Amino acid sequence: MAEKTHTLNSNKWIDNYADYLYNYSISRVNNSDLAKDLVQETFFAGLKSAKNFQGKASERTWLVSILKRKIIDHYRKINSNKGKAEVRMNFYNDGENEGDWLEERVPQSWDNASEKNIENEELRNQLEVCINKLPEKYAMVFRMKTVQEFETEEICKELDITSSNLWVIIHRARTQLRKCMEDNWFNN
Repeated sequence: MAEKTHTLNSNKWIDNYADYLYNYSISRVNNSDLAKDLVQETFFAGLKSAKNFQGKASERTWLVSILKRKIIDHYRKINSNKGKAEVRMNFYNDGENEGDWLEERVPQSWDNASEKNIENEELRNQLEVCINKLPEKYAMVFRMKTVQEFETEEICKELDITSSNLWVIIHRARTQLRKCMEDNWFNN
């Protein structure tokens, strides 16, 4: 029995997948020019590695997996350029929480009613404004964990941070987001 060969039709990639890959990318990097660059890099990488395509997934799925790697590489590059200062976890020093780890005090997820409200375009826009006001690393980690739903272990590995560092960043990002939303949305 002859081995089945899997061929890609790279001549149709732009027509068939550019919009999908762009939308996938823009939702993860929130920068139109960067999203376009990542899609272009994905197509180039696909052309370079076309001989490795085994047909175990569709062309689109294969290209999305390349794009995911490009997005992770982008975030890794940003992180390495920002330095690798470790954020130390602290104990609360006084009050009823004395001795508690900050990680134990992470704000809880919003309830279902809030998730339904996020469908409201104005709320979504305000939330994006607030995310964009976060320090770059906070916004990056917050998006990877809560929007893109990367696993903790994967984020830590990709950004070369500890899980304690990740949870401190998430805690601080959520606290700042909550304050921003309270100031700019819920009090209007």
